[in-house]
Amino acid sequence: MAASPWPSTAYADDCYAIGVKLAADKDGQLARAMPGIQDGKQVCRIVILLPGKDGARPRRAEFVVPADKN
Repeated sequence: MAASPWPSTAYADDCYAIGVKLAADKDGQLARAMPGIQDGKQVCRIVILLPGKDGARPRRAEFVVPADKN
């Protein structure tokens, strides 16, 4: 049986936890945390909404971090 191309649920949970921590560190709000593969390594693609300046709309920032980052 071939390995699934989709990451495990635990891996997705790890990405969510990493995203929550990164959003808190950046004073933003987590919008998305998705597991993925980049250069053969497990990574998390994190999208955070950062507060806009002077009441402007939030800015969208995307980060790709190693899945094992704590």
